[in-house]
Amino acid sequence: MNDFILQPSDNPGAHERHLNRKHNNPLFGSRQLTRNQQTMLDVQEKDHQVLLDFHKDFQGIIEQTIQLKPNEDSDVILKLKDKLDKLYERASIIADDQRETKQAIRQLLKVIMTSVRKGAGTDVQAHKELDQEEAARDAHFLMLENKLVADLLDPDSVIHKDELVPTLLSAEKEELAAAVQLFDENQLTLIIREGEDLLNTLNSPPQAIAGAAENLVFIQGYIDYLNLMDDTSD
Repeated sequence: MNDFILQPSDNPGAHERHLNRKHNNPLFGSRQLTRNQQTMLDVQEKDHQVLLDFHKDFQGIIEQTIQLKPNEDSDVILKLKDKLDKLYERASIIADDQRETKQAIRQLLKVIMTSVRKGAGTDVQAHKELDQEEAARDAHFLMLENKLVADLLDPDSVIHKDELVPTLLSAEKEELAAAVQLFDENQLTLIIREGEDLLNTLNSPPQAIAGAAENLVFIQGYIDYLNLMDDTSD
């Protein structure tokens, strides 16, 4: 009988995604890993536990929402809304296809927001602020569709601080285009400086680090764009 061969996941969780970033990647130096049966087993087990914890909490939130009273205390409603926002963020980093789960969270948030708006009565300013909050939430949720962004924003991110630069330099352009928006100009300038130092210390042929060098140019281009926007707004 052949031994079972563990395959990469179609929809990996955060730990497996980060293993894929670090797989034989010289940008990570001593932190680079090799994707083999043992390392894949380790990260998939971690992602599976994260998935189980998420679904347990998700069921609890559903029960809390169902049990809401018609005239529930506003404090209870706002805390539940905050839990749902955080739950959506968690749904964006876990393994498997979570589109239906995220849609369910959106529906629960819609129920909560209806209750909040009812509590605001005819207060025009309050409704305007709620409109702004919902627009900001929609924009935030859209950003979370980018897995690198979701991983970076995770409070328990698998991307350690000293892995940020190699992670960004290894990113696909679409991922990087979204990720750079999380940083201000000073942070991006520091990332470029550290990235240049990193590439200068590697004994890799130019073609091996061409993608990383292109990402540095892309980040600099984004800084130039920010400066142009600032000049235009003055």
